[in-house]
Amino acid sequence: MPSEISALSLIHRCRRNRRTAAIRDLVQEVRLHPADLIQPLFVVDGEGEPEAIESMPGVLRYSIPRLVERCREVADLGIPAVALFPKFDPSLKDAEGSHALVRDNLLYRAIAAVKEALPDLLLIADVALDPYTDHGHDGVLSADGRTVDNDASVARLTQLAQLEAEAGADWVAPSDMMDGRVGAIRAVLDGAGFTDTGILAYSAKFSSAYYGPFREAVGSLQAAGSAHLDKNTYQLNPANTREAIFDALLDEEEGADVLMVKPAGPYLDIIKTLRECTDRPVAAYQVSGEFAQIHAAARLGWLDLWRARDESLLAIKRAGADMILTYFAADWAATYQ
Repeated sequence: MPSEISALSLIHRCRRNRRTAAIRDLVQEVRLHPADLIQPLFVVDGEGEPEAIESMPGVLRYSIPRLVERCREVADLGIPAVALFPKFDPSLKDAEGSHALVRDNLLYRAIAAVKEALPDLLLIADVALDPYTDHGHDGVLSADGRTVDNDASVARLTQLAQLEAEAGADWVAPSDMMDGRVGAIRAVLDGAGFTDTGILAYSAKFSSAYYGPFREAVGSLQAAGSAHLDKNTYQLNPANTREAIFDALLDEEEGADVLMVKPAGPYLDIIKTLRECTDRPVAAYQVSGEFAQIHAAARLGWLDLWRARDESLLAIKRAGADMILTYFAADWAATYQ
């Protein structure tokens, strides 16, 4: 017969603080709140019913009237901000992204409509040319078409940012990763009298495999296989931490109000390191591929959808993000207690 096992003599029994739900709540170190979240939303022209996006379950493209309704629902859940992304008809696209400068285009009309209906909802407008270009890049191509022309792109992006501010955007969000664009946008906004318009900079945006569903959503896929369009000359190498922090701190020097890391989940170490290097607010974008892979695994029965969702968001918050852009925002907030 085995001998009877005596109780261990332990001063610290860590499980005591996990024994009941009440204790676990009291000692929880990181909490997520609806006020930490930003809901990305897609807008499309017309008056029809919302359009489903096949690779992003439950995510829709809204006409402007339906977008306003959705923004009201989001605000009623306690989410303080939305980020708008337009999908334009291919006939409006060209190599220069010229439609970005048309003052009554879909995005500017959508911004104005949302701000008129919901003036207290923080509205964030994307500053990039990929929804407007027929090649799908975030800027204007060089003369030989082999790369993106940095300075010509910045000139176009500053015009786009000013038009967004004129339409009513509270924050403009340059997502292009061109050098010097934050400082140039700040100078143009200030010169035009928009000193209160904030800049949420995509400061550490990596050349990631996780953007494919988003490119479907905004229609920036110019040809078969362009979900994997090579943007390595301007987006960050996924292997590089020091370069990412250097880029982000340059944005801070140039006047960014918020610094963002994108994607979020595969780059928790970057979020943590940036949080330790700056006093600016840090944002993180849980991107379309992160959202889609959680849904896909859940549909196969391999993950619990809501537990995986919650754990992924807590991890981003725990890493140091002050705010999280996530397609889960409204669904998560609807279950918040």
